[in-house]
Amino acid sequence: MQRVFLIVLAMTVAVRCAHAQQGAAPAPMTVRIATFNIEDVRTEDVVRNDNPRLKAVAEVIQRIGPNIIFLNEIAYDMPGAPGFKEGDQPGQNAARFITNYLSVPQSQGLTPIKYRAFMAPVNTGLFSGFDLDNDGKVTDSFPVPPGANPDGTPGAQTPAGRAYGNDCWGFGTFPGQYGMALLVDERLVIDEANVRTFQNLPWDYVTGNLIPSKPDGTPWFSEEEKAVVRLSSKSHWDVPVKLPNGAELHVFCSHPTPPVFDGPEDRNGRRNHDEIRFWMDYITNDPYVVDDNAKYGGFGSDAPFVVVGDLNADPKKGDSFKNPISKLLSTRRVTRDFTPKSDIEVAGLEPTDTSMFKMRVDYVLPSKELKVKQGGIWRAMPGTGMNGRFPSDHFPVWVDVVVPAPKK
Repeated sequence: MQRVFLIVLAMTVAVRCAHAQQGAAPAPMTVRIATFNIEDVRTEDVVRNDNPRLKAVAEVIQRIGPNIIFLNEIAYDMPGAPGFKEGDQPGQNAARFITNYLSVPQSQGLTPIKYRAFMAPVNTGLFSGFDLDNDGKVTDSFPVPPGANPDGTPGAQTPAGRAYGNDCWGFGTFPGQYGMALLVDERLVIDEANVRTFQNLPWDYVTGNLIPSKPDGTPWFSEEEKAVVRLSSKSHWDVPVKLPNGAELHVFCSHPTPPVFDGPEDRNGRRNHDEIRFWMDYITNDPYVVDDNAKYGGFGSDAPFVVVGDLNADPKKGDSFKNPISKLLSTRRVTRDFTPKSDIEVAGLEPTDTSMFKMRVDYVLPSKELKVKQGGIWRAMPGTGMNGRFPSDHFPVWVDVVVPAPKK
């Protein structure tokens, strides 16, 4: 019964807005916020409109019907990246996904969704000029990545691609791979003039950072590397979104590196910890914080916010270093008394697992100013494509929150 209710709710009335009558005070409104790691979507996938996997991804999103959705692993298209055409504007892949997939009903009875998109540069696949993995070689070029498979799943990584990615600011086998995008429905407005990004923030700036050492105790990074190596494996964004009731909701977006795929120095685990910790420091206004426009200081506001993304950390299991997600969940302004669950059983998964690799790693974490009405983890299979396989190795997480109108 709960499953039927959620599906009907998502298909028919994803959001209930209390529109203020003319002359009346603005009312609170309910907003559905989601995060979805759509697994290595590339330019070649979104410039077409018939990729079977992306049609299935779009169907899932249309069934959930979020007002705000943060997408992980959609490539940031940029000069030098595969599929980028000279003269094109960078950062158009999210808009292409909207036009070619989300704006088209992907199953009978589904309503297309018109979204506004925000994309910004990321560190994945950006060559650093250094031997960051300390293998004795600086790999400065990448091979053309294998194309998508017939079912739309991404082509596999190659050893040469991994060698290149290991010397990039953030791991990627080509520039912009595993990028990020924030979509908001057309009634909402992204305040782009006041977006803050932290792509270039040096890891060494973080107070009490966990920059690794080699097993013999000597520094992992040289002094030259340490001065410039970046905290974010992709980026961190604070995106203000203006709502129809006059409220402003800040969406804190990131996709920290997984805490694996390294060696005994645990550099990815340590980086994952500090990438997650950044949001705690941002919320509490730690003075080391400086954005890509050289503006110092953290959030410094009592406005409501929500932390979203594939944070690659489970509070109870996995390879996280010093359990950073439990620390974030204990932050004073973050809601900790609601955990999204799925009512659809998948063999080997717990109700709170958000990934096929049996962990809770994807989060929608509202601030305490927001009342949580309901939420969940979407595991229902799309009706088209993929032959019964879910179109990503992650499941989307959604939460409905009540955003109060601003006080006069």
